[in-house]
Amino acid sequence: MHIRSLTFLHDRFPEGDCYPFNLAVFTSTEKIAFNTPVTFFIGENGTGKSTLLRAIARNAGIHVWEEHEGRRDSRNLHEDLLHQVLRIEWSEGKVTGSFFASEHFRHFAEALDQWSRADAGCLDYFGSTSLIVKSHGQSHMAFFENRFARKGLYLLDEPENALSPKRQLELLHLLRGFSKRGDAQFIIATHSPLLLALPEAEIFSFGKAPIQKVTYEDTDYYQVYRDFLIGREKYLGYGEKDRDISPA
Repeated sequence: MHIRSLTFLHDRFPEGDCYPFNLAVFTSTEKIAFNTPVTFFIGENGTGKSTLLRAIARNAGIHVWEEHEGRRDSRNLHEDLLHQVLRIEWSEGKVTGSFFASEHFRHFAEALDQWSRADAGCLDYFGSTSLIVKSHGQSHMAFFENRFARKGLYLLDEPENALSPKRQLELLHLLRGFSKRGDAQFIIATHSPLLLALPEAEIFSFGKAPIQKVTYEDTDYYQVYRDFLIGREKYLGYGEKDRDISPA
């Protein structure tokens, strides 16, 4: 692993009730240890998992691509300060990497296509072809297959958003293959029970404070999907006798 641990420097937290410093998962968590090449962050929206992912990227010197570069009017400036109160322990010093957020990927792909007109070499990281000529899912997979083949730290924010279940399984196999190679580390915020099934990964839940390591079978994602698939009638509010809709 490139990152061994992450420590919250609570004595440097700003005073006042401001997000994200008012989140109990941050104020009550001392340290997160990274023991496997793939780590998942899980939790409901607003629990801080994506916010922490961005802070790790900024602390590591990895650019966080925003759809509107330069716009700050709608930004939470306190959120931008979180990376300053984190201490990252590196195994052998900082490494390069990338931050991926599916919500901004299309804008990134369009910008990359424009840059390639002046320098075609910038496409080398992404399969040497434009990402915008592919479908949404295909362009995501092309990015993953080519970018992750290099040594680095890779931070992914809900990569499953544009991927079908089949594509998610392809990403699952990619993660397993690249992590076994030994020079790539992945930290991923996700809601996908398919990705979370990666056997060698560790899962940290932001569901309650402090941040806790959980097993795959203990996650809500696994339990809800399992229960729905084996007994969907309970969730849909009808029984076997209600399923006959043939005319009288």
